[in-house]
Amino acid sequence: MMLGFTLLPGSCIAQQKSYPEKPITLLIPYGVGGASDQLARAFAEAAKKHLYQPIVVVNRPEASGTRAIADALASTPDGYTLALGTVATLTVQPHRIHLPYGGPDTYVPVAKLVTEHNVLIVRTDARWTTAQQFLEDARAHPGTLSVGVPGFATIAHLNVEQLQILAKVHFKVVSFDAPLQVAGAVGGQVDAAVAAPAAVVSQIKQHKAILLGVFDERRSALAPNVPTFKELGFAITFGSIGAIVAPRGTPAYIVTTLNEAIRRVVAEPSFISFADNTGSTIDYEGPEALARELRQAYKENGELIRVLGLTQK
Repeated sequence: MMLGFTLLPGSCIAQQKSYPEKPITLLIPYGVGGASDQLARAFAEAAKKHLYQPIVVVNRPEASGTRAIADALASTPDGYTLALGTVATLTVQPHRIHLPYGGPDTYVPVAKLVTEHNVLIVRTDARWTTAQQFLEDARAHPGTLSVGVPGFATIAHLNVEQLQILAKVHFKVVSFDAPLQVAGAVGGQVDAAVAAPAAVVSQIKQHKAILLGVFDERRSALAPNVPTFKELGFAITFGSIGAIVAPRGTPAYIVTTLNEAIRRVVAEPSFISFADNTGSTIDYEGPEALARELRQAYKENGELIRVLGLTQK
């Protein structure tokens, strides 16, 4: 009996050390080139030396990003299919539409990588050079100016909805598959777009777009002379996150392995450089802290969705 008791933990340790034995698929809720896509690819590259297996990034932007989350959470809970979750896909959309998942008790929060705050951009030759000019024009011409967002009920969309309420303006909100709203603004399909800094950094550096405002407590490093909307009197500072989630039932040793790898990845020079270059804030949290944050956001955003009248259920 004693021999059997001592061998069982040993066999578990051997099993735990065997993960991962093959490539891991990471489903992304938005399109190629967007903030989530860039984050996922930077994470996958930096994770190679910590997980010893490649991470295959797969973009599934359909249904405002919820398909990627739903598909990942419906997969076998063996650690080989994960999702990159955001505030919108994890805590907003479940209140808006019927989904096979809900709050963080319906999946396994693994770890948070970054926090991101959106910006408002227009093309370089637009007639507005400040947020004040854009808002004054919107007040003078209600429902005329168009703003592109990466799907309805995304954080970018909620930022726009709150700006309309606080600034007493009315935009024509146009939904795109992320990050196509950025191309839409630069190409003239819409007057402006809201996106995470990573999705607009190349357009800013190539002088194809300019920042008008920042939905954050702090100004953006992309344009430190541009004020935040809070500075302009509109306290809209909530942003999104990039977090790894797994199906409910994923073994604890797999979650631990992934979490430890992620903790090391966010300290990698290449990942730090990515964050610096894209305006993302490294903001690591382990499973318990991430679960607490998601529970609170799930509760608060459910109320916000109801107040804004965005529920479709």
